[in-house]
Amino acid sequence: MKNISLLGSTGSIGRQTIDVALANPEKMKIRVLAAHSSDKLMEEQINLVQPDFAVLTDPEAAKRLTSRYHGKTEILTGEEGLLAAATYEGIDTVLASMVGYAGLRPTMAAIKKGKHIALANKETLVAGGSLVMSAIKEAGVSLTPVDSEHSAIFQSLRGGRENEVKRLLITASGGPFRGKKRSDLENVTLAQCLNHPNWSMGKKITVDSSTLANKGLEVIEAHWLFDMPYEKIDVVVHPQSIVHSLVEFCDGSVIAQLGEPDMRLPIQYALSYPERYPVAFDQLDLIRHGTLTFEAPDMEAFPSLGIAIECGKAGGTLPCVFNAANEEAVYAFLEDKIKYLDIPYITNKVTQAHSNILKPTIEDIEACDSAAREEARKIISNL
Repeated sequence: MKNISLLGSTGSIGRQTIDVALANPEKMKIRVLAAHSSDKLMEEQINLVQPDFAVLTDPEAAKRLTSRYHGKTEILTGEEGLLAAATYEGIDTVLASMVGYAGLRPTMAAIKKGKHIALANKETLVAGGSLVMSAIKEAGVSLTPVDSEHSAIFQSLRGGRENEVKRLLITASGGPFRGKKRSDLENVTLAQCLNHPNWSMGKKITVDSSTLANKGLEVIEAHWLFDMPYEKIDVVVHPQSIVHSLVEFCDGSVIAQLGEPDMRLPIQYALSYPERYPVAFDQLDLIRHGTLTFEAPDMEAFPSLGIAIECGKAGGTLPCVFNAANEEAVYAFLEDKIKYLDIPYITNKVTQAHSNILKPTIEDIEACDSAAREEARKIISNL
């Protein structure tokens, strides 16, 4: 029985993780729920899974919940509550699915307490990859990827030895604007961005998918997860989202993992590894899907991908700065403060101005994250 703390329970990944846990009641139990401010959904989740305690980091949301809920589950709040969720002695596994940079500190705390990590929060490795992977090694715990692309690579790598890998191929759907030129994107709306052709995700990650920033973050994450140089990681656009990623070996063999675009499968595998649980969700029917196609990404129309990869190659604090600037830009776009093409403009301006720290401490990372956000907000206010 795996005892799980679910960080980010009210988000898309969190909700689907609860589906997986309820489908495997003899294999796993969610002992802790944590989220930011969705108190009504948190109350529903508490009644559904009956955790030992639950956390809402927003104090006002926690007050609203405690005013209504009078059951056995204890309600905690704030940063202290989140760290308690990550380090609780009654759990052995933390599924980290908080949005953005906020996942770094609780994930590090969980690792240092000897908890195994199922990672859905790619920004944790983008911002602090060297620190996280060093802590994983020192603590002797496992880190299994939840992202469908990294889960596919994780599974496909079992087909050969580490020194036989020629390259990793990360697939991208291309999002709602695949095939569009830069001039076509001048006046796209938020509604158009959120109309993803294949996946149902949160707003922030859906916008990132449309700009291909998300794919850039995934390249950086793959670099750390699989100890792979950037020269051996490529992105290929696969609009059907059936081939979730591939590994090419030295003899020319390519091994891929296929499945429906359903996050419950990689979530379940991250929690079941090294086993495979017999519970199956959406079944892949290749005959129904028919043709599967692949094409190169358009780096000119979607510059966020190239900016992210260059920051990853530079290392140090630059990936953290890219992530921070991108988060601020995307949130500004979601609030209708900037235009769509302002997003890569802002990330490029902020990363170009940054003085990189090549061997950062967690304090360096936090300071650079804060400074990058402030710089991004200044640019946004002047647009």
